[in-house]
Amino acid sequence: MKNFKLTIICLFVCVFATANVSKAERDALVSIYHATQGAEWNTSWDLQKPVSSWYGVTVKDNKVVGLNLQMNNLQGELPQEIGNLVSLQELNLGFNKLEGNLPESLFNLRALRTLKLFMNSFNGSIPEAVGQLTNLEVLELFSNTLTGEIPSTIGSLKNLKKLILGSNFLTGSIPTQISELVQLEELSLIDNKLEGQIPSEIGSLVNLKELILTSNNLSGYLPYELANLKELRTVMLGDNNLTNSDVASLIEQDPTDILTKFQFASESAIATD
Repeated sequence: MKNFKLTIICLFVCVFATANVSKAERDALVSIYHATQGAEWNTSWDLQKPVSSWYGVTVKDNKVVGLNLQMNNLQGELPQEIGNLVSLQELNLGFNKLEGNLPESLFNLRALRTLKLFMNSFNGSIPEAVGQLTNLEVLELFSNTLTGEIPSTIGSLKNLKKLILGSNFLTGSIPTQISELVQLEELSLIDNKLEGQIPSEIGSLVNLKELILTSNNLSGYLPYELANLKELRTVMLGDNNLTNSDVASLIEQDPTDILTKFQFASESAIATD
């Protein structure tokens, strides 16, 4: 009888530990699987097994909180059903063959902290709805074919630490609302078609360690407010139309050296004026 009770308890624990996610979340994952040619993934899913056993899926408290399918040969467009993964905190679909517009439903995932869609073929613009992802800490959309302007709503992402939008076809100016990203440590907009001046508001990003704006059409003087960035270790501003481009490329440098060069460039600009 004692052994029987132990068996029942073990079965109960096993069932509880492998309890599945909601039907809505499972259906959303299945939609992603079919829309992106799941049978051809490098590591596929056995749809007959529990969701918690599927490659790249993290389940906590019976909710899907993570989906990491980086470098897994996903092809096609993301379905709108992805917006039903309402507890998702991490989404990494980098290094795949995804295309089409970023689905609007993606920006209903208010729990997201990490969104990585880099090295794909997404096109269209970055929706203004990106500002709804207020818990976001990492946004990496580099190396796609995104067009249009960086939406001003980006300033709503006050928890953001990494903003990596390089190697796209983004146009317009760098939005001044970027000053609201007070936690930002890395800003990379390299290899786009951005124009206008570097906004002085970037000087408000006191936690910034990397500023990479190389290969755009930026013009004018470096704003003297950049001398406020006392944490900077990497600066890349070359291949633009800047007037005082003495600080073209400083990689992994002592912040004091970078500040000195910024101050010199700023003083030169003031003297010229």
